Amino acid sequence: MKRLFLLFAAALAGLALAGCGGRADRLQTGDLVFIGIPVEYDAGGMADAIGSATGKGELNLIHTAIAEVDAAGRPWIIDATIAHGVDRHPLDTMLRDFRLRDGYKATFIVKRLRDNRDATRYVENAKRFLGRSYNTTFLPNDTSLYCTELVHESYIAADGRPLFEEAPMNWRNADGELPEYWVWLFGQLGMDVPEGLPGTNPQTMSEAPVLKSTKVVIDQPY
Repeated sequence: MKRLFLLFAAALAGLALAGCGGRADRLQTGDLVFIGIPVEYDAGGMADAIGSATGKGELNLIHTAIAEVDAAGRPWIIDATIAHGVDRHPLDTMLRDFRLRDGYKATFIVKRLRDNRDATRYVENAKRFLGRSYNTTFLPNDTSLYCTELVHESYIAADGRPLFEEAPMNWRNADGELPEYWVWLFGQLGMDVPEGLPGTNPQTMSEAPVLKSTKVVIDQPY
């Protein structure tokens, strides 16, 4: 009888935990999804240029997105991309958008706030920016946002401090040279490469101490 009572109590505790925080192996509101691609993919392109400045190892983190899970348990993504601007769409849309060619496969890494009590508020903050265009210059401005800039501007603590710090942006590769892509892109925009100006990037954001790793796997449609 005592053993039966203990099993029943454990089951109730498990249900309580599931009701408060959701399953640990599923997306939760406020999670951040970091997208990585193999270092050899997109040689000479934007992803390659990002990776040469910020990447580590065999995977370049090129994008960061915000997860939201609705009342029915459906996962949504809020992010800033060249294709959609700042937009909210089903998770499957992001999976399709980042489907790589030539047999390569993107890697989706989910990280969670160590303290996610205000996760819903951060997501609601992000929704205020829906409809904005993508920030192709990566300069601070009031009208457009790039992916990690959206996160930086949305995840604001109660005391007004951003959870994710900015740092001087580096556009150079490991040899200290500017990739040709950045020279070409900013030349098309009629501006110099914004070396040293404050900003954020997926690699550095993924290493922020406010985040922890998860076992969430989302490389297949939900």
